[in-house]
Amino acid sequence: MEMQKRLLTWMLTGCLMLCAAPSFAGSVDEPSTGAMAADLMIARPIGAAITVLGAVTFVASLPFSALGGNVGKAGKALVVDPGRAAFVRCLGCKTTGRDSSPSK
Repeated sequence: MEMQKRLLTWMLTGCLMLCAAPSFAGSVDEPSTGAMAADLMIARPIGAAITVLGAVTFVASLPFSALGGNVGKAGKALVVDPGRAAFVRCLGCKTTGRDSSPSK
């Protein structure tokens, strides 16, 4: 069990280091191949998992959000924003939203 925790810690640390590496830094309009690969293999699965966890948390907190009158804000923060970052972003881009630059 201890070995699994260490392995997971090292894997997450490595993923964070890869995502923050300067070699992956590129302009928003033209992300590098490394940035696209890291985004596809690391960031997108993590973003999808965060979106699912956010949806579960949103459903669990729904009675309290409804009583507090902030269902919309909770849904946006827990589901919509992570989902947009995970699925509505060009591959390798750092900003959320569709790529509006013309393709070459």
